[in-house]
Amino acid sequence: MNHLFKTKQIASAELKNSELKRTLTATNLVALGIGAIVGAGIFVITGNAAAVHAGPAIVISFIISAFGCALAGLCYAEFSSMFPIAGSAYSYSYATMGEFIAWILGWDLILEYLFGAATVAVGWSGYVVSFLADFNITIPAIMTSAPIDYTENGWVLTGAVINFPAIFIVAILVTLLVLGVRESAKVNNIIVLIKVIVILLFIGFGISFIDTQNWIPFIPENTGKFDNFGWTGILSGAAIVFFAYIGFDAVSTAAQEAKNPQRDMPRGILISLVICTVLYIAVALVLTGIVKYTELNVPAPIALAINTVGGSLKWLSPLIKIGAIAGLSSVVMVLLFGQSRIFFAISNDGLLPPIFSKVHKKFKTPYITTIIIGIGCAVFAGLFPINILGKMVSIGTLLAFTIVCIGIIVLRKKRPDLPRPFRTPLVPLVPILGAVVCLAQMISLPFDTWMRLIIWMAIGLIIYFVYGWRHSKIRKSQK
Repeated sequence: MNHLFKTKQIASAELKNSELKRTLTATNLVALGIGAIVGAGIFVITGNAAAVHAGPAIVISFIISAFGCALAGLCYAEFSSMFPIAGSAYSYSYATMGEFIAWILGWDLILEYLFGAATVAVGWSGYVVSFLADFNITIPAIMTSAPIDYTENGWVLTGAVINFPAIFIVAILVTLLVLGVRESAKVNNIIVLIKVIVILLFIGFGISFIDTQNWIPFIPENTGKFDNFGWTGILSGAAIVFFAYIGFDAVSTAAQEAKNPQRDMPRGILISLVICTVLYIAVALVLTGIVKYTELNVPAPIALAINTVGGSLKWLSPLIKIGAIAGLSSVVMVLLFGQSRIFFAISNDGLLPPIFSKVHKKFKTPYITTIIIGIGCAVFAGLFPINILGKMVSIGTLLAFTIVCIGIIVLRKKRPDLPRPFRTPLVPLVPILGAVVCLAQMISLPFDTWMRLIIWMAIGLIIYFVYGWRHSKIRKSQK
């Protein structure tokens, strides 16, 4: 059992002769980051968080959440420049804290990416149904809703058959990812351009319709409940909108396919995070300026703002829905991409069967893993509603960020001699602050979220000790 906390040697981590093709530029990586971040958060969650938790001060919530992500992002940037390999935080923890911690984090990331992709696919389905309805094209509700739901009375059947549009978008994007990362990156670049243009149109044209009276009071008085307005509501809002930032770490999963990872990975992570934060703050200001925050608890708050303005901006409504559909598509694609690369890295270390790291001879992608992940994502997206899926995501990401922040301190102590093309500033202050901010948000999550995490981790431990521990390449190398 000694190998459980044995770290991966840096030489083996470099994987210079990887089968994966290095085709991604810095621009591709920035677009990958924006593609993963700008999606459900800006098009859906902003309105709910403002209406229920923070009011117009949702802007402050975004800043708080961005601060925590920026601290973690600086730590990710150092790791990704040192270890330009697939696997993201899984690979970083393997190089610093050993195999067992790496497995826990890898299994945790699978939770984050799988349910994250399924959540956004369900959101995509909702926007597509709404968009088609504008043209009098109606898809029966039994084919666009989850057949299973969880209420106060427990699990219930809704009468629906399956959420077909959610399954459809997963199938299309899995096909793209199998065909090749370069092709997927080109599609993602186009999608990112579309949704950024749409968001800028909303900000640019919406500014002139802002009524500053809607910002008063900017911080609504707390109602007596911890998460309803006031400064505690702002903190709760920060935990809610944290979902909006999930995805920037997906950039690091592409390190093994970046042309110049030491230079471009930090740029991809930090630039995408800065751009998205600026967009989020601007959208939140315009949104709460056009519509009173109390009215924003709707599935499509930006579309509501356009409708509130009326005729002069009516032309923008279909463009907003197109932007949302494009935005959510790219998020699903990037999350599926990230998860397949994590499976690839774990399998390469022997902790999962070799089939998960098999690369297609022509397309040079881990195609079997991508297809298996796609099937799993499609099943969850087709059967469960967005409220259940979404609760499974944030805690996994926060745990990953916390371990990455701690890993920077550990590696600085253990291997100060290693070349670091990018160095996280103010160590240990930055990683300590990053870990504290992430842990604080984890603590604020409800008990049932923790229980689901514990159950998921228990399943992961069974898989590790039944298969991973016996087939670990590090364990075999010690014999």
